[in-house]
Amino acid sequence: MWDTILETLRAEFSDVPDAEQVTRILTRLLLAAVLGGLLGYERESKGKAAGIRTHMLVALGAAMFVLVPELDGMQVADMSRVIQGIVTGIGFLGAGAIIKRASEEDVQGLTTAAGIWMTAAIGVACGLGRETTAVLAALLALGVLAVVPHLVDRKR
Repeated sequence: MWDTILETLRAEFSDVPDAEQVTRILTRLLLAAVLGGLLGYERESKGKAAGIRTHMLVALGAAMFVLVPELDGMQVADMSRVIQGIVTGIGFLGAGAIIKRASEEDVQGLTTAAGIWMTAAIGVACGLGRETTAVLAALLALGVLAVVPHLVDRKR
């Protein structure tokens, strides 16, 4: 009986053939979560609704959506449809963060929505194994979120 159970478990977890593949998967997913967390921390420290957990999950989910098909051998041309679906889906999530008040000028949540969108893009880069691109994009996004508001305040 135990032999059957162990053999079934081994067969179920056979999608990762070796330690190299496990390391690749862990690196991509962990980096996506960490980079998403950094962006989320910045938003949460500003008191915004979409914080660490939201950004981590968005990045991790986007990474998974491209990592799994890539590991299964999906062609690059077909991957573009997966990415298109991610961009569309995240657009709906971001739209839910935008609130229009009484006047046309009083709109809140645009930066949060854009941040969620950027976090998904960083997750896609991680999932596709573009770790350096993901790190550079996250650093630039952090610069936009953390530094640019201070520059704008100085000009006022």
